[in-house]
Formats: sequence, C-alpha cells, structure tokens
Amino acid sequence: MSRVTVWHDGNCPLCRREIAMMRRLDRRGRIEFIDATGAEACPIDRADLLARFHAMEDGRLLSGAAAFAAMWRAIPVLRPLGLMARKPRVLGLLERSYVRFLKVRPRLQRWAGKREVRT
Repeated sequence: MSRVTVWHDGNCPLCRREIAMMRRLDRRGRIEFIDATGAEACPIDRADLLARFHAMEDGRLLSGAAAFAAMWRAIPVLRPLGLMARKPRVLGLLERSYVRFLKVRPRLQRWAGKREVRT
C-alpha cells in the first residue's frame, strides 16, 4: 500500500469529525493529513482545494470520490471499498453521490458546528 496525502478543511466541523475518524482508522500511519486552511503550500488554488476533497496517491492529485477511494485504500478495514472504486462504474456512482452530498454539505456543516458548540 502506498502513502496518501489528504488535504482537508480544518475550519469545517464536519471535516474535522471525519478526519478524526480516519486518523483513528489509520493505525499504520499511511495517510498524511494536511489542514488546507493553514497549509503553506497547496498543490492547486486553495479555494479549489477546499471546495472538494483532494488526495494525492502515487504522485497523482485526485478529487472527489477518487480522493476518498485513495484514502480508503490506505486503511486496511476500508481497503476493499477503495479497490472496488477502481472500477469505472463504481467510481462514477460514488462521484455522483459525492456531487449530491456537496449540495447539502453547507447545511450539514452548520448542524455539525452547532453540535460542536454544545459538547
């Protein structure tokens, strides 16, 4: 398994929760998590980087569902999902789902932010 670099939005309560979970699952330390809000160097424009999920695997910058699949491949328990996503039909379905998720993401971020304040 190769190392994967993941950029995330450290200001997003939803992203912080997800990344915390992925860090717990990444027991072998194969993923480098970079907070794009404070990163000095970004592989692309910071706004574009924060608009969608991005990861780098084997020197290739991936976005959206492909980036999630790369991250999953680095975590043994999620690796089967990441490998399935190498099939074009599966990746296409995941990408369409991810695009739909992006439409509700702002509401989920607000909800997660409110829950964070209470706890």
